[in-house]
Amino acid sequence: MSVVLIQILSFIVAIGVLVAVHEFGHFWVARRLGFKVLRFSVGFGRPIARRVGRDGVEYVIGLIPLGGYVRLADERESPVAEADLPRAFTRRPWWQRVLVLVAGAGANFLFAIVAFWCLYLAGVPGLKPLIGEVRAGSYAAQAGLRNGDEIVSVAGAGVATIEAAVISTLYQLVDEGRIDLQVRRGGVVSPVAILVPPAARRALTEPGAWSDGLGFGFIRPHLPVIVGRVVDGGAAAAAGLQAGDEILAINGERVTEFVDFRALITQRAGTTVDLDVRRGTADLRLPVQVRAEIDPSDPQQRRVGRIGIAPGGQATFPASAQVLERYGPFAAVGPALHRTWQTTAVTLKFLWRMVTGEVSLKNVNGPLSIAAYAGISAREGLASFLTFLAAVSISLGVLNLMPVPVLDGGQVVYQLAEAVKGSPLSMRLQAIGQQVGIALLILLMSLAFYNDVRHFG
Repeated sequence: MSVVLIQILSFIVAIGVLVAVHEFGHFWVARRLGFKVLRFSVGFGRPIARRVGRDGVEYVIGLIPLGGYVRLADERESPVAEADLPRAFTRRPWWQRVLVLVAGAGANFLFAIVAFWCLYLAGVPGLKPLIGEVRAGSYAAQAGLRNGDEIVSVAGAGVATIEAAVISTLYQLVDEGRIDLQVRRGGVVSPVAILVPPAARRALTEPGAWSDGLGFGFIRPHLPVIVGRVVDGGAAAAAGLQAGDEILAINGERVTEFVDFRALITQRAGTTVDLDVRRGTADLRLPVQVRAEIDPSDPQQRRVGRIGIAPGGQATFPASAQVLERYGPFAAVGPALHRTWQTTAVTLKFLWRMVTGEVSLKNVNGPLSIAAYAGISAREGLASFLTFLAAVSISLGVLNLMPVPVLDGGQVVYQLAEAVKGSPLSMRLQAIGQQVGIALLILLMSLAFYNDVRHFG
């Protein structure tokens, strides 16, 4: 229950902060350009706090903290006093209206830049993009990628961390299906080009599928095979395994990594294995009957081996694999701008490729997925949560600039059409546009909920 509560609270905080930032962008630019602002509200529903400023603007905090809005004087919505007509939205020059409309998304992008700047100022820990495993016969193996290679650039752009390498790799995957890498091997930097045929690209864009699909993964943490918890009634408990035991070998085969031990157990469903165990100063050999259980994460519901233990060791990376990206106040501006631009470009690329059918629609996340990510990042600390906020802020900015009539981007299209036409579009045409926009948003929301249900159901 505490995990769910953290997810809900983190989601509310994230949405509240990012919507407030977005609406403040509209508000600030509208005020500077002389528009008549009637209300600035953070949250919907019954006001729980209200104040009218000396500027005549009503500032409101709504009961439901999942949105917000800025209300401008607009003759299309309600009568406007004669004295305020020159400041009404429809009476201002078209270019000023466009600036007000795009200011919300602009504020979201600016928030991301500031967030990344703060992170780089404090120092962002990361891992070097070291290749940990290359599957035989995979696209990566065919390209010549090897275990131990360090990726130094993707498509000519330097990458210092696994995160940067992943973002650049995904961009190249959905862009052309050709991933041009520069890898360091034994002190020598060499080119490696991973080629993915068009027919295989869409499947690789499903969440979490790119690594297995390309056939390589990055360096894994060292997690010793130490028993942290024994499940009551499980095979390990029946065999006499205890918390704190160190498993040295399985059927005489030495194991040093928990992930390798788990893989060996998974393959031995319904068999008996001999585990060499160290308990304190004593070495034991315990026979364990591996049970066959359904893997809930497998769509085909296949049975795999389980003995009922959880790891108890501490996952660690070697110091040589760790990197800290830290810059001074001025030097941090460049990386913050680059990361914001890179994330925006990848988001736009994925959106467009989803429209053309080249990227899986499973990438559309709903509120349950976003809440889960919010909770995970919040539990990991302030830096992780701030990174999450920056990423969602960019997505919110991109989404609002889409040319859909009910969004800011659609309203910008209306204003540009008016500038070209010399007069506003007819109310009938605008109404049709609104209906189409609402239908598209409903479809998008339905898809997001469907993906959530599939993921969490």
